[in-house]
Amino acid sequence: MPRPPDPAKRQILLDQIREYVLRHGLAGLSLRPLARELGTSDRMLLYYFGAKERMVAEALTVDEARPLPLIRDLLDAAGPPKNPAALRRFLEEIWQRFRAPAVRRTLPLYLELMAANVFHPGQYEPLTRDTLKEWTELFTAVFADWGMPASRAHTEAILVVDATFGLLMAPLANGGENQADAAFHMLLDRLEPGWQTGPGD
Repeated sequence: MPRPPDPAKRQILLDQIREYVLRHGLAGLSLRPLARELGTSDRMLLYYFGAKERMVAEALTVDEARPLPLIRDLLDAAGPPKNPAALRRFLEEIWQRFRAPAVRRTLPLYLELMAANVFHPGQYEPLTRDTLKEWTELFTAVFADWGMPASRAHTEAILVVDATFGLLMAPLANGGENQADAAFHMLLDRLEPGWQTGPGD
């Protein structure tokens, strides 16, 4: 009977795999060079994780620097925003967290994951889908708590999440971090008045 995988060794490998893909990205990712750098073999990686895509997804899912856990931590600490002004402050705090080096270094990889999912649907789809889906669900609940109809709450959440995600990603290509910062605050200037509805005002 084969010996079951060692959980401690598996966790060490996950941490090493995450660091590797953060440095090298996904383009041309191959098990043999990865295994060589980690001091193991491609067969051992397959033994522990199975498919390469599953391995990468799991390594990123356990990353404590992911944006979604940061948002959840803020919500747990302060509670859901009760009105538009509180939501604006919450979003500004999230934006600042995204600008921290530990989070910013993950963004190119998330952009690459999105692109990979466009050209190879299903390859990393659960990870990319859940990233935006869970963000959207969090903000949908905030708007719904203010008394917005469900369809509008969902649409408002999509607008906030997708626009913020785009402003985070664009500077990776054009280097316009300062412009993105100004645009994000202008976005909030435009959106906040539209949130002034419902009993939560």
